[in-house]
Amino acid sequence: MARYAAVSLAGFRGAEAEASRLIEMVEKDASAAGQGVGILWCQLVSGILYNGLGRYEKALASAQRASEQAPELFVSAWALPELIEAATRTGNTQLALEALEQLAEATSAGATDWGLGIHARSRALLGEGKAAEGSYREAIDRLSRTRLRPELARAHLVYGEWLRRANRRVDSREQLRTADQMFTEMGAGAFAERTKGELLATGQRVRKRTVETRDDLTVQEAQVARLARDGVSNAEIGERLFISRSTVEYHLHKVFSKLGISSRHQLEHALPPESSAAARP
Repeated sequence: MARYAAVSLAGFRGAEAEASRLIEMVEKDASAAGQGVGILWCQLVSGILYNGLGRYEKALASAQRASEQAPELFVSAWALPELIEAATRTGNTQLALEALEQLAEATSAGATDWGLGIHARSRALLGEGKAAEGSYREAIDRLSRTRLRPELARAHLVYGEWLRRANRRVDSREQLRTADQMFTEMGAGAFAERTKGELLATGQRVRKRTVETRDDLTVQEAQVARLARDGVSNAEIGERLFISRSTVEYHLHKVFSKLGISSRHQLEHALPPESSAAARP
């Protein structure tokens, strides 16, 4: 069991290289031993890892593999929330709706705060307006009564993301700051970085200036620049920030102009790995 605990911890922390290595190793051993549940567990952890990193296509593929077995298997049921989040982020609404129905069946029998809270959080991702907000609040209320702090932190995160897209920046920051603090305390690096990116997108200023430019980068320009520096494609940047590909290209053009560079490769030196450009709203 120790190796499954280790792979789970690595996946939640979001250290991609370490987690991928452990997932591959444990999955290989499980396959050799004919342990189907072990293979499913590794796929579940992979889904969590990639949802944390904002790599939703990969998260969806992993979560689908983890949830394709009989729903009474606990691993398959636990993979459904990962599938729903990844599916909604990649525009696979019908797939998310089907998974939500399965999740409702899996959580309704026990009627625990954990199960109903996870279902409410997943339902909120597919909702709109007041119905969605009510589900987000229900998820936070229920999960706050459990010991599952990671799931509660993720509820604050997705609620904050939803509020930002609804242009409720002040409300969004409140949820995102809570999530950021929780993820940081738990050592969930990938989820913490995803949360920090959302906070920047609300207009929160970056605290420390490390790159001097004639014209400061805006919050969105700084966020796009960091993702581009890290090798994320324009299409994936747009997916993570909920903006179009052409808008990403526009921001990169402005970034190159302000930093006096002409290519993505130069961002490595213009934006050091452990720092951010000063940003203005």
